[in-house]
Amino acid sequence: MPMVNMKPLLRDAMEKHYAVAAFNLVDYGTTKAMVQAAEELNAPVICQTSAKTIKYWSHKEIVSWVRTAAEDSPVPVVLHLDHCKDIEMIEACAKAGWTSIMIDASEYPFEQNLEMSKRVRDIAEKYNVGMEAELGQIMGVEDDMVVDEADSVLTDPEDAKRFCEALDLSAFACAVGTAHGFYKGEPVVDFDRIAAINSLTKTPMALHGGTGLSDETFAKAIARGAAKVNISTNLKHVFVESFVNYHKEKPTDFEPLRVIDAQYQACKSLFAGFIEKFGGKDRGSAFLASIKEAA
Repeated sequence: MPMVNMKPLLRDAMEKHYAVAAFNLVDYGTTKAMVQAAEELNAPVICQTSAKTIKYWSHKEIVSWVRTAAEDSPVPVVLHLDHCKDIEMIEACAKAGWTSIMIDASEYPFEQNLEMSKRVRDIAEKYNVGMEAELGQIMGVEDDMVVDEADSVLTDPEDAKRFCEALDLSAFACAVGTAHGFYKGEPVVDFDRIAAINSLTKTPMALHGGTGLSDETFAKAIARGAAKVNISTNLKHVFVESFVNYHKEKPTDFEPLRVIDAQYQACKSLFAGFIEKFGGKDRGSAFLASIKEAA
């Protein structure tokens, strides 16, 4: 079916206490593997793109990949723009066919962040797409953005309430102790803060920095309102390591399709594992039935 708007999907996830897995695609192979993993589990999935990936491939190519993978799929597929600071790029994505966009103005003071986010709210409404915005600074490295631990700022629940009430977001990204990239030590996730933010905002939370968190941490965060969980770094490592390992194991095999398939299968297995871990299994057809009934 055509790609879906992220807003009703994450509302469904929040109300039913599961989370939709969101993966940062690399190429058409990883895109196809995401959707196939979701299909095999009858689950929704979010295909995310970084600004860097869009600059490398182009809007046209990425949209064509996701549309091709999703058009005959029986499960909900979202094409989401992750962590973007460029409002021109955000509008270009919405115009090109993304079904969800994210503004990350979290480095700015509250009022400036809110003003920029309101401009993106207008874009989301213009193109009828979902929207994510961020308040507080999540430490670590994401794309070309680096936030040191000393500069990270946990999100204040009362500020979160004001922010979300002004924007009517599809997803709210906030700093609760997680980090982008691999963790150097044991992450200290503030579950009370997650619960407080979700209680005040009534907005599906996007949990960034999912790579390296324990199953227990995921379960606690989802139970407290996290409805979207981002996985990027883990995919990057599997994408590269599966290709390299195949060549190490079969150094005389130079048939590209066999190498590509080994990489595809490794990535698909990664996607399936997280989708099931977050509770997405068997949620896809039920969600589609609910939106058809609502229409």
